[in-house]
Amino acid sequence: MKKETICIQSGWQPKKGEPRVLPIYQSTTYKYETSEQMGKLFDLEESGYFYTRLQNPTNDFVAQKICELEGGVAAMLTSSGQAANYYAVFNICESGDHVVLSSTVYGGTFNLLTVTMKKMGIACTVVDPDAPIEELRKAFQENTKCVLAETIANPALVVLDIEKFATVAHEHGVPLIVDNTFATPINCCPFEWGADIVTHSTTKYMDGHAMAVGGAIVDSGNFDWTKYADKFPGLCTPDDSYHGVTYTEKFGKGAYITKATVQLMRDLGSIQAPQNAFLLNVGLETLPLRMERHCANAQAVAEYLEAHEKVAWVNYPGLKSNKYYELAQKYMPKGTCGVISFGLKGGRSAAESMMDQLKLAAIVTHVADARTCVLHPASHTHRQMTDEQLVEAGVAPDLIRFSVGIEHLDDIIADLEQALGFVK
Repeated sequence: MKKETICIQSGWQPKKGEPRVLPIYQSTTYKYETSEQMGKLFDLEESGYFYTRLQNPTNDFVAQKICELEGGVAAMLTSSGQAANYYAVFNICESGDHVVLSSTVYGGTFNLLTVTMKKMGIACTVVDPDAPIEELRKAFQENTKCVLAETIANPALVVLDIEKFATVAHEHGVPLIVDNTFATPINCCPFEWGADIVTHSTTKYMDGHAMAVGGAIVDSGNFDWTKYADKFPGLCTPDDSYHGVTYTEKFGKGAYITKATVQLMRDLGSIQAPQNAFLLNVGLETLPLRMERHCANAQAVAEYLEAHEKVAWVNYPGLKSNKYYELAQKYMPKGTCGVISFGLKGGRSAAESMMDQLKLAAIVTHVADARTCVLHPASHTHRQMTDEQLVEAGVAPDLIRFSVGIEHLDDIIADLEQALGFVK
């Protein structure tokens, strides 16, 4: 099926007499007839549900839809995009290991890897995503276990050269994890370019209406963990916390997601609420329609801003003047996303005064939903970073992140026009 059809038809498949719309399984637990039945679930001898902290039917049907959209073999939902990135890395890393991280990732992800996971004994080397492959190779160590990057960086809007990163990761026998939140599987398919694992903050375009926080992890099934068994003992040797099961032996291509579910979700518990999964599923049904409108509106707004006399610079991969235009055409020929960044000739103070005058666009921490919204990352989402780190992450002090919604284009531009009128 085409992705437009997958968004509607995949996941929940009702049988005779069952509800047409995905039900919310609002239950913490599930009933069985015998002790033996329950025991087989805990031994991973049978599939099924026994406690929603690990799995829930509503969640699994939605995860199945996202998995199919990305072209993976297995997927899981998490309570947030941050949890998804944490699980994706921690599922194959432990104290003493090392991660290679793109410098332009979302500030929360940057802090997760460079500060919080550092306290857990997991080291991180930050690399420039635009660096030549020879330079990237120098970042790898004997204990490197994965590479993490974003298809479109938030908010720097750097377009990742997925093939380059996949090549260097695979040369060193480790998987490439790609956060595909901004592009979504509608506009980019990282697995087709060599990525091994994809993560999402489903809070953004997938939900699309700023209603429910959530995350997702999808495994391509293409990385051969057993080929590098010494690197990944958590997947390739017996798990004493789960009856000595060896995930790669018992679950094959499903090993990675199974371990993340039965081990990490069991112990850390960042499950997505079934109600949130239900809302996410509603959002997914219109994802292709919304992404088309987001991208068309953003392209027009970017062109308007680029021609405005008070605008110092505009960063949007859809502009032919953009340094990532060719990469965007390669990886996302149908469009990138609805997020634009720009700066004003008056600098940071001009940015703040202009933002305060916007009527339609709201100043919020959120991004990538149906409503147009705006943010000043240096003062908000990235305020924990030093000036040097901001520059390294591609976040200039005057950078305005403008998330173009699906309102009528004329109204969005009119709002910008009146607000820019207050800039001296």
